[in-house]
Amino acid sequence: MTVNPDFVSPCGLYCGVCAIYIANRDNNQKFKERLVSLYKGEVPSKGTLPNNEYLSAEDIRCGGCLSDDRFMHCKYCEIRSCTQEKGYTGCHQCDAFPCRFIDSFPMAVGKKVILRAIPYWREFGTEKWIEDEEARYICPECGNRVFRGAVKCNQCKAKLDLD
Repeated sequence: MTVNPDFVSPCGLYCGVCAIYIANRDNNQKFKERLVSLYKGEVPSKGTLPNNEYLSAEDIRCGGCLSDDRFMHCKYCEIRSCTQEKGYTGCHQCDAFPCRFIDSFPMAVGKKVILRAIPYWREFGTEKWIEDEEARYICPECGNRVFRGAVKCNQCKAKLDLD
């Protein structure tokens, strides 16, 4: 398996299944607009990204957490900064996990996935963690690849609970 090193996010939110990355990769304007609504807090109980006042569909782009082309929220990620300051590649190497940065993570699905993924990454290593994240986000009904946080398959419309 070939792993894009820019996708190995320190927090455990593997970028290859991120909605922002996928919407940008596919140049899906409708999906980008839906993500703007989500991150502005317009979807009940999902969370709100800070500093979202000026967020637009044009901002929904990212080349991965460790790339030079990061989503606006990811540019200022305290989790990534913390791991880099400690000389770690990820939270899976830190004895303080989960820390205040995880506890205050603004998006509910993201926090849930971080709390699941980091212990798994710690136990099984980077390659297995990524392989299993890729495998997790596939619709069990039709085999379509979906994104982290998807509640319905965009192909067969099956309800999903993959996180």
